Amino acid sequence: MEKCIFCKIVSGEIGAKRVYEDENVVAFEDINPQAPVHILVIPRRHIERVNDLKESDEKLVGHLVLVAKRIAFEKKVAESGYRLVLNCNSDAGQAVFHLHLHLLGGRRMTWPPG
Repeated sequence: MEKCIFCKIVSGEIGAKRVYEDENVVAFEDINPQAPVHILVIPRRHIERVNDLKESDEKLVGHLVLVAKRIAFEKKVAESGYRLVLNCNSDAGQAVFHLHLHLLGGRRMTWPPG
């Protein structure tokens, strides 16, 4: 399997405006932002979709959320509010098949989302 675009970002083959990284995750600005703050938080390890998560990934998924919270505070959207989105498969809007958490903020969100 050819590496996905997010795997190439993780490896440094493709540049991205990184805002956070550690041994397990990388966070970077979305190239097609849907809000003033639109950050993607991804695991370094390739996992295609939520459906592919295993029980052993529980800590990783929690870490994705906690990293997003940290970035929300850094980007000054935590107090006004932000949205976290995990899309699973095409009908839900997943376009890149590497698990990623969207952090959206800096504007009022509407409901239902789409």
